[in-house]
Amino acid sequence: MDESALKFAERLVPPSYVSQGGEAMRARRSKVRQLLEQRKCPKEGWDDLTIELLLNDLASMDSNNFSHNCGVGEREGRVYSELVRRRHYRLAHGVGRSGDLAENQPKAAGSSLMYTLTNAIVLDLIRHMGVQKAASCLVVPMATGMSLTLCLLTLRQTRPQAKFVLWPRIDQKSCFKSIITAGFIPEIIENTLEAGGELRTDLAELERRVEKLGAENIAAIMTTTSCFAPRGIDRLEEVAGVCERRNIPHIINNAYGLQSSKCLHHIQQAARVGRVDAFVQSTDKNLMVPVGGSIVAGFDAKFIAQVGKTYPGRASNSPILDVFITLLSMGTEGYAKLSAQRKELKVHMTEGLQEVAHKHGLQVIESKNNPISVALTLPHGASDHNLTQLGSMLFRRGVSGTRVITATDNKTIAGHQFIGWGSHCNNYPYPYLTAAAGIGMENEDVKLFLERLGKCLGKTVVEGKLAQGGKEKEERGKEKKDIGKEEEKENCFSEEEEKENGFSEEEEKENGFSEEEEGRK
Repeated sequence: MDESALKFAERLVPPSYVSQGGEAMRARRSKVRQLLEQRKCPKEGWDDLTIELLLNDLASMDSNNFSHNCGVGEREGRVYSELVRRRHYRLAHGVGRSGDLAENQPKAAGSSLMYTLTNAIVLDLIRHMGVQKAASCLVVPMATGMSLTLCLLTLRQTRPQAKFVLWPRIDQKSCFKSIITAGFIPEIIENTLEAGGELRTDLAELERRVEKLGAENIAAIMTTTSCFAPRGIDRLEEVAGVCERRNIPHIINNAYGLQSSKCLHHIQQAARVGRVDAFVQSTDKNLMVPVGGSIVAGFDAKFIAQVGKTYPGRASNSPILDVFITLLSMGTEGYAKLSAQRKELKVHMTEGLQEVAHKHGLQVIESKNNPISVALTLPHGASDHNLTQLGSMLFRRGVSGTRVITATDNKTIAGHQFIGWGSHCNNYPYPYLTAAAGIGMENEDVKLFLERLGKCLGKTVVEGKLAQGGKEKEERGKEKKDIGKEEEKENCFSEEEEKENGFSEEEEKENGFSEEEEGRK
């Protein structure tokens, strides 16, 4: 209601009641006005009613929701299902136009305004989290890999002769496939193994490859921040310096690094001392929304605008709407709090894994340049099958997100063979398990993970599943006799826990954990 409507309402309800309700309405409208005026993410999150008020106002500005609308085109925002209509808050036109992701639509003033505001508040969040010099960003309705491809295709327009993308190895398919999909030839730069077991960028080899190929033939160097331990953040500052000196574009895969102040600090420093054309991050990994979107940000607003112009056709507004609602609900203070909590839980997880490692004769790999992921060594002599069964055991007990790396798995992607796939290098010295402290994780998650990991390790040791050689059954029997009832109870699941967590005899047999099957293997 506007002010005149409230005056009429006073004829129907006592004026004091209307005045009180009117104040509440004006407070919500004031937040909307402030958002439109300042174009910044609110410091404190909004309540759901205020967000829905804004969304309803935006939807009412789109032509498909006009009460007098008479659509005679092929795309008029028609939605058959009322459930779908409500799911999208009646915003059915998407964003952008055929030639530009960021272009406004004459039929959809509300959707266009929503997209512009989303880009503005995301940019404000990026600056708030540490990349103060970021000039522009686009929320793109594609996941990280495809958005990296979009950035590379944009570079092709200015470097048509370039064929190669230099890529310090990171064993994650989508970033590698983004290079292939964009039509470039990936030049894989193997990492160096440093003291403590961490993997870092081989700068000498990268510079040697630049000399060999010629800077003019290189479309970009693609580095990585967030990754699975024991790989650390790429040496962004040094690579950015090479890119600046040799006039080579630099794209950073920051997939889940927005939640990490350390990742963002390195991006900021790289842009300060050298060249960074764009850094790309996932919306679901960083902002806790459904999969389907990413953020392309950079320090040159013209290049980011060109990325938007490279996108063909109109785009879905579903991932954008999810981000818009989430950030209004969360606010910068809410996001900063979650980020700080994640950082604390990473420390807690690492300390807990060190205790587990000490108990089972293992060790936590020192990855001081990886602020999110941590790796725990596994018994070196165990077979690959038994090692991967540990990952299966954890997953069946409700622990998701861990990865067991044996360093002997080979994989071929688009004709390129990777030795030791998953370990980011050809010959990592020992197998390991990784886990990550991601945003939104809670203390109970860490507690349960450490508890279940310890018990799964205890179970595999007791039953000989991580033993080696032909004496496996003999060693298993010996260990069973040597371990007292109290220690076995401490290290393994109780009968109730076995039942609760899916340790039925049928499942054990089905998944290769029966004594008969173990003996055959």
